[in-house]
Amino acid sequence: MTRLSIVFFVHLLLLASFSNALPAGNVTPGNPVGDSVDALVTRVMSERHIPGLQLAVVKQGKMLDNRCYGIANLGDSIPVTKNTVFSANSIAKILSGVAILQLKEAGKLSIDAPVSGYLDSLPDSWKKVTIRQLLANVSGIPDITDSITDRLISDNGEYASWQKVQALPMEFQTGEQFSYNTTNYLLIGKIIDKLGDMPFVEFFHRHQLATAGMKHTVFANSYNIIPHKAPTYSYFHQCANGRYRKTDKLEEAYEEFPGFLRTDAGMFTTATDLALWVTKLQTEKLLRDKKNIAEMWMPVKLNNGTYGGFGGLLNGYALGWPVILREKHNVAAAIGGGRAALFYYTADDLAIIVLTNLAGGNPELFIDDLATYYR
Repeated sequence: MTRLSIVFFVHLLLLASFSNALPAGNVTPGNPVGDSVDALVTRVMSERHIPGLQLAVVKQGKMLDNRCYGIANLGDSIPVTKNTVFSANSIAKILSGVAILQLKEAGKLSIDAPVSGYLDSLPDSWKKVTIRQLLANVSGIPDITDSITDRLISDNGEYASWQKVQALPMEFQTGEQFSYNTTNYLLIGKIIDKLGDMPFVEFFHRHQLATAGMKHTVFANSYNIIPHKAPTYSYFHQCANGRYRKTDKLEEAYEEFPGFLRTDAGMFTTATDLALWVTKLQTEKLLRDKKNIAEMWMPVKLNNGTYGGFGGLLNGYALGWPVILREKHNVAAAIGGGRAALFYYTADDLAIIVLTNLAGGNPELFIDDLATYYR
């Protein structure tokens, strides 16, 4: 599910040709910035064979740009519009991070407290893990999904998988390394359910989606009927054993996001909705204390004082956000399924959001180029 989508695709460059990635942006004629952005996006879509794309830019609480390109549904040649809904996969984690910090602001938890202070009947080896360590994927708790297939570890469903994962040994000592892990966010969901006094999806809706006016955002499976949803396309075919193999044929990809794991992944949204969310974050409508916003983007150190992360460009991990640490323009970089990304340039108070309908489109690899036009 989410691990395969991000880790497997994150540095992937697809080689098969695609000729229908034509721009349909809301361009202002004669605008040199707009023309330059269109030229860059058109070139990248052609090189990466991306059928359709949305772009939104937010700076200091205001939306600077909002563009649409290409084809949402290849079968019917339906163009991308601002209402086209894309799979954002693991970008759901940033809503989980905000929800936890909202509960902190309400005085209901401490993110450095052991999870056992909020959840009962956990295995002894899990009890000292903190909420911060769950959010940062450094807990060492075993994964409830298979690392190869991204399916639940039991064929008998959610309850059987939950019972099975609790009987497994720790993967490593807490804080010793980074390991992208669905169980971490399952536990985050249980905490939100309990302390928020409602199911976590309802908590998201009440305290984030409604606040931001995100009318097109839902939590679901790609099998569900979602109005205006663009299919996700891929050059990778999932075999009966759950493994993936590369093909030369573009096909629709279907992903299952179990309901109890949607704090981890399973969000479908638009670039406009995410831009609205960012504006509310920037203007303290989601989190009241700027210190909590800064803490959300602060990468968590391992026991040896270094940072854990996916490696390469993504060299740290904060509270639901992968992080890019470098000499200039650090980024809180939410990435979903190798097809969607929200880059927040913390020092610039600038967010660039790119959603695509190609698994392996990897917008995280070209958002830096787009950002140069908006700083």
